[in-house]
Amino acid sequence: MSVDYWSLTFDADGGVTDPDPAGLLAEVVASQTSDLFVMSHGWGNSTGDARYLYDGLFGLIGALPDCPPGARFLGVFWPSLWFPEQGQARAVAAGTPGQADAALSGKEITATLAEAMPEHARTLARMGTIIDRRLADVEAGRTDPTKHDKDLLTFHALLGQVFPGSELATEDGGERSLIDSTNPKADYQALSKTMKSAPPSGDVQSLGDIFGKVWNGAKDALRVGSYYQMKSRAGDVGRKGLGPFLERLHAAAPGVRVHLIGHSFGARLVSYALAGTSSAAASPIGSLSLVQGAFSHWVFTQAADNPFGQAGALCAFTDRVHGPMVATFTAADWAVGKWYPKASFLAQQDVEGTDPAGRWDGMGSDGFQEVRPHGDLTLPLGPGTLLAAGTFYRADANAVITDVSQSSFAGAHSDIRKDPVAELIVAAARAAT
Repeated sequence: MSVDYWSLTFDADGGVTDPDPAGLLAEVVASQTSDLFVMSHGWGNSTGDARYLYDGLFGLIGALPDCPPGARFLGVFWPSLWFPEQGQARAVAAGTPGQADAALSGKEITATLAEAMPEHARTLARMGTIIDRRLADVEAGRTDPTKHDKDLLTFHALLGQVFPGSELATEDGGERSLIDSTNPKADYQALSKTMKSAPPSGDVQSLGDIFGKVWNGAKDALRVGSYYQMKSRAGDVGRKGLGPFLERLHAAAPGVRVHLIGHSFGARLVSYALAGTSSAAASPIGSLSLVQGAFSHWVFTQAADNPFGQAGALCAFTDRVHGPMVATFTAADWAVGKWYPKASFLAQQDVEGTDPAGRWDGMGSDGFQEVRPHGDLTLPLGPGTLLAAGTFYRADANAVITDVSQSSFAGAHSDIRKDPVAELIVAAARAAT
């Protein structure tokens, strides 16, 4: 079943574009809502994709017998960013993003990115042209190093312009090492090997082998940049947009409990809404449910337990949640478990031999790490499962989020419109104080 829900749309900087916030707040107050479930979609979701997700999951939540009787729903829309789907459909090897990227032209990749980054459309088009021109040269046996090297330096400089520095915390900024590379020729070749976008070669490589890897690695670099950009944008929308909106809601309707739900990079968005509220007293957030989150699993970790030697970026904001915090994980999520950490491959090489296991992993691979107090759950939940306020819960979804046929790249990453997921969200809401 589906339910009616409000929509709230943000631009890339966290500004509300639709509807008028004051009008929406007035509607919520007039509705006598007791519990407002607020969800954000993740990467590469069109408005239609997001509505499909909200229609399904909100419907499942609303149909549960223990869903609060005064519950209403709100879907967050924001300009997420991803690669064209036809690359996944034409992938040579299932589950390999590099093969998906290699199956696309530079023009196809950059045109798709430009849809969510219109301010960089001209620059992206130029980057796509460079890739296609030089790969055509490789295929034709034209491997003049001077021309290739000149275009490579131009491409890499443009990469830094399109994906500039941001306020990403250390644990979430591993992709920056590639964008800041001082040796893109070597690092793009290494990236193509990591992402498997170029076929392996023998011990002696021709110039064609080298530049083929370089320019396929350039496609992969655009993917790495998109990871970086999406994380940054999701955090901005949460901190600058959703958090302040929720604080205004609390001031207007102090009795409404808000239950935040985020999928993929949307999990980062709703988490950063905590940092966008000024204090625990100003926050209406009753629970936080992160479903296959695509951001660092160290983000809530205290400095003493964090391999980065500093507190996670949201460690100081957990008091904004007046109930439990839950995070699902499954091995069938290839996007977060297999490929998300590979986007930080160069940062891993920089500390090779000293990098602890899981340093660059995402929330959807194994849930919260080194947090207190914490508990472990297994989906589906047993009858009568009760959660405790102020506690982090790692929710093992290996028996529920399983359908890897959904995507040759992402696996079961989006296999979340399911009763056990809804039951977990409602269990967290019931524990809100």
